[in-house]
Amino acid sequence: MKELIAQATNTLLVEKHVKKLTVKDIVEQCHITRQAFYYHFQDIPELLKWMIEQYTEQMFQEVLSKGNGEEGLRCFFVMAINAIPYVERGMDSNYAPELERLLRHYIRRFFIMASERQNFYPDCTRAEIKIIVRYHSQAIMGLLREWTDEDTEQLDQIVHTVYRLTMEGIPPLGKSN
Repeated sequence: MKELIAQATNTLLVEKHVKKLTVKDIVEQCHITRQAFYYHFQDIPELLKWMIEQYTEQMFQEVLSKGNGEEGLRCFFVMAINAIPYVERGMDSNYAPELERLLRHYIRRFFIMASERQNFYPDCTRAEIKIIVRYHSQAIMGLLREWTDEDTEQLDQIVHTVYRLTMEGIPPLGKSN
């Protein structure tokens, strides 16, 4: 039932371009009662959170199935790029501030889980890892926020550069690691 409600919400945001999403719209779209909606979700922000959690978990499993970190990062970018139209529609709705906060949280959480699972920063404290991940996840969100068709054409180069920045560090000209 949660998946049905999520699909109806997705349809409303993406296909019907609803700007002011309401529970009434959602229950009418998926032909359920308001009570059925409230049985599964407290409110629309909780529904959006659940939808992002599901997508993040799917993305995490897909990324981890890749052979190495750079391939995993490429997979992340591809999945994120495919989600851009949905995110843009959500940002056009009355839930834009909540959605942006949730996206920041789950992207950061995704990268923390990946860095811990892959032990990317073995010589860093947990506090340092949180700062590193926060920094890199904000940078990646910035890239995705301004993503262009030209970026898609240069995806492999962008992924390679981002991977080098996050894993190896690229020293300034004339400096060495």
